[in-house]
Parts: sequence; C-alpha cells; structure tokens
Amino acid sequence: MNKDLHNPSHETGATPASVTVAEAGLTPADVLAVARGAAHVDLSPRAVKAMAASRAVVDDLAASPRPVYGVSTGFGALATRHISAELRTRLQHSLVRSHAAGMGPRVETEVVRALMLLRLKTLASGRTGVRPEVAQAMAGLLNAGITPVVHEYGSLGCSGDLAPLSHCALVLTGEGEAEGPDGVVRPAAELLDAHGLTPVELREKEGLALINGTDGMLGMLLMAIADLSALFTAADVTAAMTLEALLGTDRVLDPALHAIRPHPGQAASADNMKRVLAGSGMTGHHQDQKPRVQDAYSVRCAPQVAGAGRDTLAHAALVAERELASAVDNPVILDDGRIESNGNFHGAPVAYVLDFLAVAVADLGSIAERRTDRLLDPARSHGLPAFLADDPGVDSGLMIAQYTQAALVSECKRLAVPASVDSIPSSAMQEDHVSMGWSAARKLRTAVDNLARILAVELVAAARATDMRTQSGDLAPAPATAAVIEALRAAGVPGPDADRFLSPELAAAEEFVRSGALVRAAASVAGPLA
Repeated sequence: MNKDLHNPSHETGATPASVTVAEAGLTPADVLAVARGAAHVDLSPRAVKAMAASRAVVDDLAASPRPVYGVSTGFGALATRHISAELRTRLQHSLVRSHAAGMGPRVETEVVRALMLLRLKTLASGRTGVRPEVAQAMAGLLNAGITPVVHEYGSLGCSGDLAPLSHCALVLTGEGEAEGPDGVVRPAAELLDAHGLTPVELREKEGLALINGTDGMLGMLLMAIADLSALFTAADVTAAMTLEALLGTDRVLDPALHAIRPHPGQAASADNMKRVLAGSGMTGHHQDQKPRVQDAYSVRCAPQVAGAGRDTLAHAALVAERELASAVDNPVILDDGRIESNGNFHGAPVAYVLDFLAVAVADLGSIAERRTDRLLDPARSHGLPAFLADDPGVDSGLMIAQYTQAALVSECKRLAVPASVDSIPSSAMQEDHVSMGWSAARKLRTAVDNLARILAVELVAAARATDMRTQSGDLAPAPATAAVIEALRAAGVPGPDADRFLSPELAAAEEFVRSGALVRAAASVAGPLA
C-alpha cells in the first residue's frame, strides 16, 4: 500500500510561506502548508502568554497535597496512585516511553507533520498547562524538517491518537528515531544535536498533554477533504466525457431539473458537466441507430451520486472546522482556573465523517467503473468496437484496464465498512469505548488513492472512445473535451492503436488526474469548475 503518492492535487490559492500558531487555532490551509510543504512555524506572543498563565495553574496544583489527574497521579486505570513530587518527571517520561508502542509500516511524512502541528495548536491554546518551551521545541522540530518515526498501528482513537503522538513526544525528549531533512532515519538525539535543538525534560502533566489528542485522525481528515475536493471535480469531467462518448443526452443536466431537488452538491456537479459539454457535436445522438429514450443510470444519475458525495464532503469539512477550533486534552484548564477531567479526546465526531467519506468514495468509484464498462461493451456502447480495441479479437484493447479498475472498486467497497462501529475495550476496562478514528483515517487514505486510479481508467476509456467516434470527421467533441484529450496525449497517453504495454499509460493518466491537470485542461475552456 503506497501512500506516498499523496500530494496537493488541487488549486487552493497561494501556499503560506509561514504559519503562526495562535491560541485561536489554525485553518485547513495552514495545516496543508506545514504538512505537505515547507511552511515555517511560529508561535504568537499571545499564545506564549496563554501557555505561561496556564502553566502557573499547574505549578500551583503540583504544590498542593490534593491529587490531580495527570499532575500528581498515574494514568488511565493507574490513576488511583498519588505520585510524589520527586517521581513526577520520571512519571511523564515513563508515560511517553511506554505509550510509544506502535508497530507496522512507517506512517507518511505528511501525516506526522500534520499530527505535530495540530498537537502544537492545542498546546498553544493555553488549555493544557505545558510550558511555552515545550511548544517552542515542537515548532523547532517542524522547522528543522525532523519527522519522528510513527507506525501504522497503535491508536484506538480514544484518549486520542496515543501511540502515534507518543512517538513524536519521545523524539522531543531526545529518544526514539526520526527522519532528518535528508530522508535518513537516525537516533533522535543525533538529529536534535545536529540541528542545535535541546531535548525537553518533561514536567508535571506535559507528557500527558503531548499525547492526548485527535490530531492524527484530524490531520488525515483535512488532507482527505483537500484531495477529494479535487477528485470530485475530476469525476464530473470524466462523467461528462463518458456521456459524450456514448452519444448521450445532456438534457438531464438542465438547471431547472436540479432546482426541484435542491441539493447543492448535485447542482454543482450538473453545472460542471454541462459546462464541460458546451458546444459538443456528439451529445443528443441517443436516438440514432438504436434509439433510447433515456441513458443508463450510471450516466443519467452522475450528478446525483457525485453531488451526494460533495454534500458529504461539506459535512466533513464542517466537522473538521469545529475540531480545528477545539483544544483536545485531558484534563484541561478552564478560564476560571479550574482543571477538569473530560472526554473531549474521544474521536467519534472525526471517526464518523472519515467513515462516511469512505462510503462516498466507494460509490463514486463504483459508478465510474460502470460507465467505463459500458464504453467497452459493444452491446451497450452504441457503435463502439469491443473493448475499444483497434482490431477486436486480435487486440484486447482496454479489457484488462477495466479489470484493474474493478479490483480497485472492490477494495474501496471493503474499505467502506465503518471502523467507528468496532469499539474494542482497553486499559483494564477504564477505556471501555473507543472511536477507532485513526483506523478510519488510514483506510480512507487508501480509498482516496484508489479513486484517483479509478477515474484515470475512465478518463483513458472516454478519451479513446471519443477519438474513435471522431475519426471519420462526422462528429466533433465539446471544445473542453478536446482540450482534455490534447493535454492527456501530451502527458504520455497515446490515442487508439494496436495493443501496447498499457501500465505506463495508466500510471501517466493517474498522475494527470492526481496533479490537477485534468481539471485545469477542462477549465481552460469551460471556465472555473466547482
């Protein structure tokens, strides 16, 4: 499973060169700039002041004989033990060491950088009681390009992403392993020393504050939203091209039809498709040869399915926005100076939308595959050769490309099974209901990768079918379609011909979709697409 393929594949405006972490939180663009780019991270003076004020509260509580969770007690099921002052530094370091227990493959750099930035955001809120020096050390890691080694497995998504965050906290203290800006994994102590960074000695509550958040699942949600925003637009373009290649009717895209079922995502997708098809000489020929009153559902209902996914994406963005505005820790320091235990670390709100997005991805991939199959079947393609082959029987055309697409769709369906319903108890039944939000995020990343590949296969098929339709010169595609095909050919995906090694062409088409080149080519004629 290669998740290193993730990259910014959408137009988000100018990328910030620096991000200031204030006590009020971050924007999605801030997170992407640090996770996927080299944006410099600063702490605002107000955030430093807020952290110093909350630290004074913790210091007062630490001096009190009254046990306070996370300050002078053990953790989880061991919270009943009062820890004496001389053991509290050891307590915090022991917490981080023991919780850095992840296993499996390394998590991608962009996920770890998002995780660290989002934890820094909560530290800067002044709700956690850590010293400003701890937050400044976290910013120092990000700015030095030092990425802790975090493993695939270890988070149950309740008490936050404990193991992933613990691996990051461990590096902050000069232990564990990390990758330097040169891409080489080395002991953390060596990397800190090489970049002039001082390991942090943790004091009361600081170890707990570094590991008790939903930051990993939230970071992956924000990146999935960005990637899917681009892929939903790409799906509208490929759906329009398939409709055109099948000589379908664009009358189903009439705004009046979508106004009487006023889902905003549906209207946006229909408008995208209509603008891509403007000026087409191929649409509307559904009554030629074998007349048909209506196109198949996979063509006619494309805006309804993609639109439902768009609306799901909008809901997920709302949840992400709320989570970005949150300070997730336990216990937290309130404005009146109270320090209170809570359950805000539970990942259910984020986990649900991660699972919901995986459902939308699976369905969008499924309808795209059905359209592709229709293009390849001479019984349903309205005059196209079998499998879009140059010489059917001698050549197989795109037969096996559709097999690959179907395999990807099948995996997306499995990945759509929700993780958030699969709570499993831990910590001697103290943590007896967990969100599994990290797991939901991990499988969504795979599904998003698959969707880009699925759309790439539909694009290749629709482009080849269009070329075959127009070879005689009797029909002409929409100007936007022609612009897409020209750009696709220039990107290393040749037109129809005898069978050839297909895998490199599919990879080039995938990059064409993922990089945003598909949407840019269509928009160069159709205008900006939603």
